Amino acid sequence: MSITTTTANPVLRVAPAAPAEAAAYFRAGLAFHADVSDVAAALAAGGDPGFVVLDSRSTESWDQGHIPGAVHLPTALITGQAERLLDRSVPVVTYCWGPGCNGATRAALALAELGYQVKEMLGGFEYWAREGFAYETWEGRERRAADPLTAPVDAQNCGC
Repeated sequence: MSITTTTANPVLRVAPAAPAEAAAYFRAGLAFHADVSDVAAALAAGGDPGFVVLDSRSTESWDQGHIPGAVHLPTALITGQAERLLDRSVPVVTYCWGPGCNGATRAALALAELGYQVKEMLGGFEYWAREGFAYETWEGRERRAADPLTAPVDAQNCGC
């Protein structure tokens, strides 16, 4: 008599969600997040992108580099200054340093609690610079070569 034991691998130990549940989950994620490439493409298209980009970092961080045209509003100042700097009818895309920082999440929460429509830009300033998009510092405009681990080097976009 032979006994066959099967152990699910770590990926399938918990079964995937039903397709309808997965679709709802991923649709919700897109309602809350935008990626660096999509933000850059919308800004580069010219005209009004339909949203404003908000840098929630400190002044020192802003001076090191920020997305051109972004509004600078550190998270701690949102409650007192958002109404003066932002139009509630225009969605806001927040960013902070990068994936290891939740400052953009805290800024998005603060704005949502004030009644703003908001998304968080995944990757933050780190991935903006790593993907080779232009940024401004206190010294002027700069651009780095695209990092081949984060963006295609010889293509307009990643195609995703």
